[in-house]
Amino acid sequence: MKPNLKSIHKKRKYSIEFKKQIVSEFESGRFSVIELEKLHKISNPTIYDWIYKFSKFNDKGYRIIEMKDSSSKKLKDLERKVKDLEAALGRKQIMIDYLETMMEVAKNELDIDLKKNFSTSPSVKSEKDQTK
Repeated sequence: MKPNLKSIHKKRKYSIEFKKQIVSEFESGRFSVIELEKLHKISNPTIYDWIYKFSKFNDKGYRIIEMKDSSSKKLKDLERKVKDLEAALGRKQIMIDYLETMMEVAKNELDIDLKKNFSTSPSVKSEKDQTK
């Protein structure tokens, strides 16, 4: 019989330094609350509690409100950008594989070595230029 894993809930305790780091990442604009939630697997209300406790803006009377639409749009844009970059990388890798195959075919069938060979002797002209 399997144990009921859903009933086991461990409470996590975070250090003050970690909480301040999360708040500073939010305040710098690098991450939204939703991104921090997904990145660190911390609940949304917990992050907002830390922002209200440790934020530099609270001393000045500011109240931090983040619009979910804008942060989710930002997250979708970043995910789309990652997808586009991965596709471009895949296309470039296919081109590299194709060119390497073509160089192997040229070497095997045509006896042409297209790869740079550093152990070749200098040309006749180069030897004359070096003696001058």
